Amino acid sequence: GLIREANNGTLFLDDIDCLAPGSQVKLLRFLQEKEYRQLGSAKVCQADVRIIAATNADLEAAVEKGKLRQDLFYRLNVIPIRLPPLRERHEDIALLARHFLRKICAEMRHPICELTRDALHAMENYNWPGNVRQLYNVVEQSVALSTTSPVPLSLVQRALRSESGEIPSFVEARSEFERDYLTQVLQITNGNVTRAAQIAKRNR
Repeated sequence: GLIREANNGTLFLDDIDCLAPGSQVKLLRFLQEKEYRQLGSAKVCQADVRIIAATNADLEAAVEKGKLRQDLFYRLNVIPIRLPPLRERHEDIALLARHFLRKICAEMRHPICELTRDALHAMENYNWPGNVRQLYNVVEQSVALSTTSPVPLSLVQRALRSESGEIPSFVEARSEFERDYLTQVLQITNGNVTRAAQIAKRNR
């Protein structure tokens, strides 16, 4: 059905390494003959389709392990295009983070539309094992928890720890709580430090 819909166009197949063995045979036959049969039909149809296949796996290793047919690999591997992971494109991180921030703020109807320089710097120096999806999640979590603009470094650090499953030390957690608490009190008092100190029962 998808091949029929993609006739004279492009069919994008994601996670090609996860294709079932039976489907691999059918796809290989189509790539070689440009012909296919719809499910339950004996009629042979033709289609002119450009196939783009994507994966984050090592396909040569998948061939060696028997997960992917070697003949299908060679049929698909005509023009390989490597997309480097986010950790190899540090210059793109701030650009993507700001783009995601605008998108998320618009969806949440959130007035925050900035990240502090320190927050962006922390993102640029992070390794991003989860790639762009992880960056999106970190920005989304930071916006959801933020009560101030711009989004502070502390929330980005919290989101990064949450994504990695890392538990902060007691001193770090206490320091983060105090900073967030005082920021919230200052926001309530519209920046009046004396009034904020009275509410927090701390010296000015």
